[in-house]
Amino acid sequence: MTFFLSPLWPLGANPMPGDPFVIVNKTKNELALINDNKVQTIVSVGTGKTQELTPEGIFTITVKAKNPYYRKKNISGGDPENPLGARWIGFDAKGTDGRIYGIHGTNQPSSIGKYVSQGCIRAQNEVVTSLFPLIPLGTKILVTSTTKSFENLARENGAIK
Repeated sequence: MTFFLSPLWPLGANPMPGDPFVIVNKTKNELALINDNKVQTIVSVGTGKTQELTPEGIFTITVKAKNPYYRKKNISGGDPENPLGARWIGFDAKGTDGRIYGIHGTNQPSSIGKYVSQGCIRAQNEVVTSLFPLIPLGTKILVTSTTKSFENLARENGAIK
């Protein structure tokens, strides 16, 4: 008998308490990394130009890339003109495969904290580079608009006991 482990495993019932969990609050344009039963870090991000551009819900991280290629304008990874910056952490919003919606760096650092994107979540290149190894494939991400705290959201979604 042969067993295959998908690179997307585990896609099951996480987050479990202690597992990595990402929360993006579009109301504040902030992203929090929850890990080891606590809010580890909170950073400023940019989100969609309009409320509906950045989808809300719980999704799964399905793709990660260093120096991502920008398909829309055929720009190589690492090129200073590449709007995706240094890293791509893609998730499966709206039934996509993780290559349409994601957390990524930017070549426009002044856009962070603002409503500027076509749907992605922008972060400073240094921020997304530091988060990249801490967010494994299969990690759940909650994108929401709320006045609730990250700790309350994490607790409600099972990422904190």
